[in-house]
Amino acid sequence: MQPVTIYTTAWCPYCSAAKSLLKEKGASFQEIDVERVQGARATMVDRARGRTSVPQIFIGDTHVGGCDDLYALDRAGKLDPLLRDTADA
Repeated sequence: MQPVTIYTTAWCPYCSAAKSLLKEKGASFQEIDVERVQGARATMVDRARGRTSVPQIFIGDTHVGGCDDLYALDRAGKLDPLLRDTADA
C-alpha cells in the first residue's frame, strides 16, 4: 500500500471524515497536526501548491487534495487503485 500523509488539525470535522474513510479502506497514514508540529503548515502549503485548508492528503507523491477530493476519488472508483499502487508493481 502507498504511504499516506494527511495534514490536519484536532478540531477539523473534515479531517475526521477523511481519516475515517482512510481507516475504512485499511490504509495506515501519517497524521501531521499543523497546529502542533512547528513548520508543518508551511510544509503543507508548499506541498499542496498554495492550498491552506486542512486536511491536505497525499498518497505516495500524489496530492489528492482535501476531504471532498478524497471522497470524490472513492466515488469514482479511483481511491482503492491509488492506495494499492506501488512503485514495484
